[in-house]
Amino acid sequence: MMNTLLESRPQKQRSPGTALFSIVLHSVLIFFAIYATARAGIPKDNEQREQKVDFVKVKPAEPPPVEKKPEPPPPPKPKPPKPSEHRPAPLPPAPKVEIAPPKGFQVLEAPVTIPTEIPTVDLSAKVTNEADFSGKGTAGGSSTGTAGSEGTKEGAGAGVDTNRNYAEFEVEQPVSPISGVSVAYPEGLRSSGVEGEVLAEFVVNESGRVEASTFKILSSSNPSFTAAVKAALPRMRFRAAKIGKTNVSQVVQQAFVFKLER
Repeated sequence: MMNTLLESRPQKQRSPGTALFSIVLHSVLIFFAIYATARAGIPKDNEQREQKVDFVKVKPAEPPPVEKKPEPPPPPKPKPPKPSEHRPAPLPPAPKVEIAPPKGFQVLEAPVTIPTEIPTVDLSAKVTNEADFSGKGTAGGSSTGTAGSEGTKEGAGAGVDTNRNYAEFEVEQPVSPISGVSVAYPEGLRSSGVEGEVLAEFVVNESGRVEASTFKILSSSNPSFTAAVKAALPRMRFRAAKIGKTNVSQVVQQAFVFKLER
């Protein structure tokens, strides 16, 4: 075997096709190398990126506190009206009309309170007329009275109206009760130990009787007390009010007290 030096080996000449193929091959390799390098730094379009998102819960702002408006002060209490200095003129006193009493005699009434001492004798008093105690004629009359007169409407003089009801301050002699009928204490209230009072208003006519239609209750502590007073009044008798010698009707306000004995 014979060794041949490189410089002595004859060089083979490449054909133009081979050179062209080599150029194309190297160009393709270079292109793919550049493309692969460029694509290495670009993320894939379909790659899903995970992102951490922190959700912060925002607390809604609190509404401003509602200011409590101070309550308006209560309206001032109305001041009581000042008493008027004007005083109504007092009513004129009822006219004292002296009328002729009926022809008759005087009647002595037993005293309600019996004195324990002998009263002093008034020597200046008018001497009693014996004729006034004759027992003849109309009781309560006078020996100098008018025959046939009853001392009421028939004998009334000018200024006395026997068709009206007078107040107590308008008469000379107010109504006075005659003992006899008392108001019955309701048994139901008595057994329960209930006490009370009734203030009633009514008219006593010239005959000393209560006119039932004028009965009125001004105040009462119990309806049972009211019923007891209303039932007893028609049976009560009174001395009629008088102006002069004339009997007149009078408005009466009377309290009926119901009190148990302890």
